[in-house]
Amino acid sequence: MKKFLVLICATAFLLTGCGGNDASKPVSPEKTKIGVITHLNVSEIEYNELMKKLEKSYRPSKANLGAEYKFFDKMKDMQLALDANQIDMLSTYQNVADYMLQRTDNREILPTEKILSDSFCFALREGDTMLQRDLNKAIKAMTTDGTLIKLTKQYITDLKNGSEPPAVPITHIEGADTIKVAVTGDLPPFDMILADGTPAGFSTAVLAEISRRINKNIELVSIDSAARASILSSKGADVVFWVAIPKESTLIPANIDQPAGILISDPYYHDNIAHIGLKK
Repeated sequence: MKKFLVLICATAFLLTGCGGNDASKPVSPEKTKIGVITHLNVSEIEYNELMKKLEKSYRPSKANLGAEYKFFDKMKDMQLALDANQIDMLSTYQNVADYMLQRTDNREILPTEKILSDSFCFALREGDTMLQRDLNKAIKAMTTDGTLIKLTKQYITDLKNGSEPPAVPITHIEGADTIKVAVTGDLPPFDMILADGTPAGFSTAVLAEISRRINKNIELVSIDSAARASILSSKGADVVFWVAIPKESTLIPANIDQPAGILISDPYYHDNIAHIGLKK
């Protein structure tokens, strides 16, 4: 029965509702608990309310099934919670799900009723409009000449099963200014940090190319996902490798991961949201 509830509730960012314990009313099913990486511009309570509205918008007759979303600052902690049955599933992206399932045999991707997608952008401090312009110019050029597609294939979609993407060196440019870029390691292989603490994969490959195109040295800074906004406001970094914005949905605010005072670049990557649960 529990698996049935999990399967019908597994849809990216979509399940919420309410139950009751009044004996005169039908008893609602236990809410499915879904782990989500902390968003920067909504609280956990606000996020659950958003998902409730979204759920009702496309399946009002089943909105009472419900789900409860729980924020996690680190993917590692979310995976531990899944293994300990503290959550029923975790919400992530397809490239992360594929990477994770290649390295474990006790998890599976759960079916979804509605596919949602996010776009990924660089984040930087409000006022850094020249840097934003330079990043957008580089992203546009990398999109036009096929570089982003090539790096996506090499470090994400065509990554050999079970292998780890390398740490791509970022060439030092003599006499150029240096910007600090924060990476989280929470979305491997899109944004990953190897076991020895070295940032690697798609993030370093993209940033090495960005460095060359904007003629600036890049120094990488490792942070937790939840610190993406604070690292900018404290000037511990000039750029954060990713914030996520809804690609299509108009019911999820475009600034759900973009607090006030933060600029974002044009998108450089897109991916579908997926859910992972333990095999039954």
